[in-house]
Amino acid sequence: MRLDRLSVQDYRNIAKAELSPAPELTVLVGQNGQGKTNLLESIWMLTGGKSFRGSRDAELVRRNAEFAVLEGTVQAQQRQQNIRIAVGLPGSQRPGRTARVNGADRGRAASIAGTFTAVVFDPGHLSLIKGSPDGRRRFLDAALCQLYPGYLSVVRRCLRVTSQKNALLKKYDSTPGASELLDVLNEELVRTGGEITRRRVEYLQALLPLAKANYRDISQGAESLQLAYKPCFENSLAEKLQSVRSREIAAGFCLAGPHREDFEVYLSGEPAKLYGSQGQQRSAVLSLKLAEAARAQQVTGEHPVMLLDDVLSELDDSRQTYLLTRMQGKQTFVTSCDSAAFARTNGKLVLVQQGEIRELN
Repeated sequence: MRLDRLSVQDYRNIAKAELSPAPELTVLVGQNGQGKTNLLESIWMLTGGKSFRGSRDAELVRRNAEFAVLEGTVQAQQRQQNIRIAVGLPGSQRPGRTARVNGADRGRAASIAGTFTAVVFDPGHLSLIKGSPDGRRRFLDAALCQLYPGYLSVVRRCLRVTSQKNALLKKYDSTPGASELLDVLNEELVRTGGEITRRRVEYLQALLPLAKANYRDISQGAESLQLAYKPCFENSLAEKLQSVRSREIAAGFCLAGPHREDFEVYLSGEPAKLYGSQGQQRSAVLSLKLAEAARAQQVTGEHPVMLLDDVLSELDDSRQTYLLTRMQGKQTFVTSCDSAAFARTNGKLVLVQQGEIRELN
């Protein structure tokens, strides 16, 4: 997997930029607030039109413009492909996020998930261990959406039925035929939610040996890493939904489903979020992100592009060295305020200043 050319127009603070990345390391340097992360994010958008910062369309389009356009020439699926993502403001000629691949209209940008794969690692991921369950669910779902294109539609159906169920539960007593409607929604939640849980469990099982080996290398065998998925049910989701039915009606919202699930990281048998030091937790996250990339290569046959957003400054020297050593031979984009840290590398240095880019070497 490789990005050969990137064109960005009217995206966030970038009016127009053209980038020809290095085959391996490209370092985006500049002071804070100049657009380094925006440029990195534009590469991630090529994976399916989603921002890793969870931004709305209006935040992605440069001020006084109606739409943003991102184009990338990539080597993916054993051939060269051209991906074009457009983000239109509400009220524009074509609002929302749309995609073209090799000139063919693909409709919603999310439909191209899996065409071009990448793994993003930013400072927010460093709280993956001790953060909220929602962050850990997003970690799993973002990876699965790239590897299994049909997964995204299942997630969307599940989100829709959960929203519909919550709306029904809020007005349950005043809704005619509420009991029958709840039965229908629960049946759909069992179908979609069960598929999501199954995929997450399988993915975590595949990730475990990879992450375990990574952590062993980083810690030099001092501790062992384990992963355990925590479903919201013991036997089946259908049984769980039946058991909480009266409680859901009383509460007015859904109490069971994949949106209530989590996974736990253990170090030598103890929960990392409770007993792991900050260094141990960061080693565990680093192990998981590298395992995510390795698993993508196992499934697709190609190593994903790595996007490291100001994460090296948050790691100590030994973890920085381990990460950069593992990235050798893989296309990697790094943002940094300090170009001196990469002076001895063979990487391409690109200055980002007020939304404009310039190659330094």
